[in-house]
Amino acid sequence: MDKRNKLKSKNVILIIMLISIAASIYYLNSQKAGFNPTEEISAIPNEIQAQNAEVSEKVQVSGYIPDENAVNRKKSLYQQAPELTGIAGYINTNADIKIYNLKGKVVLVDFWTYTCINCIRTFPYLKSWHEKYAHDGLVIIGVHTPEFEFEKKYENVKSAVEKYGLKYAVVQDNDYATWRAYKNRYWPHKYLIDIDGFVRYDHIGEGAYAETERVIKELLSEKMEREGNVNPLVVVDEDVEAVGVEFGKVGTPEIYFGYGFARGNFGNEQGLPPEEIVDYKLPEEIKSNYAYLGGTWKINNDDSELISDEGKIILPYSAKVLNIVAGSEQGSEIEVFVDNEPLNKENKGSDMKLNDPTKINDFKLYNLIDFEYGTYTVQINIKGKGFKINTFTFG
Repeated sequence: MDKRNKLKSKNVILIIMLISIAASIYYLNSQKAGFNPTEEISAIPNEIQAQNAEVSEKVQVSGYIPDENAVNRKKSLYQQAPELTGIAGYINTNADIKIYNLKGKVVLVDFWTYTCINCIRTFPYLKSWHEKYAHDGLVIIGVHTPEFEFEKKYENVKSAVEKYGLKYAVVQDNDYATWRAYKNRYWPHKYLIDIDGFVRYDHIGEGAYAETERVIKELLSEKMEREGNVNPLVVVDEDVEAVGVEFGKVGTPEIYFGYGFARGNFGNEQGLPPEEIVDYKLPEEIKSNYAYLGGTWKINNDDSELISDEGKIILPYSAKVLNIVAGSEQGSEIEVFVDNEPLNKENKGSDMKLNDPTKINDFKLYNLIDFEYGTYTVQINIKGKGFKINTFTFG
């Protein structure tokens, strides 16, 4: 063999050795955690990544039985439910709760806030539906989106959940992220989501309870049919202890005391000047459905704060029930008079004391008066600087 052939043989052997070494390195690297051989070739197209992610997520949805024909039909009729987002706290649940992971269940999303009287009056129905239908696959998620700054505190929301006996999941939407995702504008607002994740029904405010329950049963029946369950939906009839309101007899609108929330119906001529301290005098003439302050108050974004040691609030109103949203970090006391008379057993609200001042500490809704529908004038005498009032609400 001449020198030229020997050189060729050596080159061939060297090439074979290099190929073997490269193959060994590739194999060893492929066994390392997180190694992706496709990265050595080219990036995976975005549409393929999205499809793979969707398939991966579907595998994770326990108990969900997809029906592609039903899903495709619904896509042209209904909106896909937005996901919970920007959640700051979890009560009766944890961070694993997601709309997507609840496919196969019927989900009721309820936007509320704990000082909203309209929300509070819907609780008996929500609790009833949770008791009757949770075992059939209904999941209620209360999305607590705060109206006032103090409603962002986790402990305040948790206390309200315990006070009203809410056993279903509650999440804190402090920055309005989920609120915006649903393009919501109201408390309360309920959305019903079917087993495929589509919004099938929504209702704003109180009322329509029978209609809402009918849709709940329809969506649960769809779930049972999808699962091949031929057993009829078992419904336990029960009386719901709810507060009835004759809205036609409520003649006074909700009245706010913060400059950022004011809607009018404030009687003092000085108005509610932002971030100013005002010495309010009660005028001789008091107009119906207008609130008046007496004493020295600081006007904040979402409340008026008593600066003097004593103060007064007067309001001629038309309703059955009168509430305030208020609180006092330093601790204050109030006495309530109706038409210049102290409260009695017939008209006393559930949060008021008879013959003694009522202490105001926690920031929440206080029920001052509960009587008959009619026109009255309420006067609230306050002792203790630091008392803050956000709003009057009625029923």
